[in-house]
Amino acid sequence: MGVTANGTTGGTPRAPGSPLADTVLERLTTTYRAAADPRRAVAMRAYMKDVAPFLGLTTPVRRALSRTVVEGLPRPDEADCTAVALRCWEQPEREYQYFAVDYLRRHVRHCSSGFLPVARHLVTTVPWWDTVDPLAAHVVGALVAADPGLTAVMDDWIDDDDLWLARTALLHQLRFKERTDTRRLFDHCLRRSGHEDFFIRKAIGWCLREYAKTDPDAVRAFLAREQGRFAPLSVREALKNTGA
Repeated sequence: MGVTANGTTGGTPRAPGSPLADTVLERLTTTYRAAADPRRAVAMRAYMKDVAPFLGLTTPVRRALSRTVVEGLPRPDEADCTAVALRCWEQPEREYQYFAVDYLRRHVRHCSSGFLPVARHLVTTVPWWDTVDPLAAHVVGALVAADPGLTAVMDDWIDDDDLWLARTALLHQLRFKERTDTRRLFDHCLRRSGHEDFFIRKAIGWCLREYAKTDPDAVRAFLAREQGRFAPLSVREALKNTGA
């Protein structure tokens, strides 16, 4: 699967055939639906601003059920990961997408740079912070770390009109610590410094705050030079726990 300059394949990715994904989805839908809590689902949907319906599974319950779903199954390859993720995204209830995110976090090391268009589809389909943020930090970030050539795609995503792609570009280095490309991190923050959306302003502060755990002096110096370009929210978030 070739990756274009903006991380797409020229169309919506399709789930490949995968006997493993067939088994996972059969087990998953049966197990999750049997444990659904309709009353709790109403409150969860409201808390998540009606982005999707819910089954009503709390995180501890869902993850315990997920362990039973994958118990005894073989390690997936990239095609299996693609099929599981895309088929979970076709399910209406949000918990299936949470399962896919957790599955990818566990197995992304078995995926190549060719998986990036799938990740792009997941980020931009039924997007909200609850799926976008872990995909950015644990899936897209892992793909970029494994193939630095994908940084060019992040440079495209940061300028994209889709705020969730831009947020993903901001957050993809969240776990890089001393491996952070500081020049790119600061450049991405500057390129979206004038963005009016809360989720972009918050992400700017978050990625800077996280890098400040590795190099607080660099973050303080950067903001001292450029503070006037950022929203107060971004600056406050960035400087938390830095002593500034």
